Amino acid sequence: MNLYTIGFTKKPAYAFFRLLRESGARRLVDIRLRPGGQLSGFAKQGDLQYFLRELCGMDYVHMPEFSPTRPMFDGIRKLHRHWPTYEREFLALMEERRVAETVDREALANAVLLCSEHSPERCHRRLVAEHLQQAWGDVEVVHLG
Repeated sequence: MNLYTIGFTKKPAYAFFRLLRESGARRLVDIRLRPGGQLSGFAKQGDLQYFLRELCGMDYVHMPEFSPTRPMFDGIRKLHRHWPTYEREFLALMEERRVAETVDREALANAVLLCSEHSPERCHRRLVAEHLQQAWGDVEVVHLG
């Protein structure tokens, strides 16, 4: 099973949608806490659904069970918390929510996890993908950017 990840910041729309189209993925899974945020530009939830369908032939689904809590998000964004602390807390949240046991695997088969961060190193999309990879075992994670 392939599970892709992508972030939209620091990417022009043409590059973002080209990466998605070339991946061959069939669905984009939005794991942002606020998918309709004003700073999202072309990746604002309502617009993104349209662009995905028209430009990539992809489905869109928002899965907030993969989002951090508001205090976690604020801690890393506004308070500049230590990344390893955030990582431990976020992975504990994934365990608490039992996402690996409760999420529909078919919904994630050949899907792209979307968040805002430019690269996956310090982004929860990488943590989600690796968590599922470890739990399910048969997942190949590909970071599109």
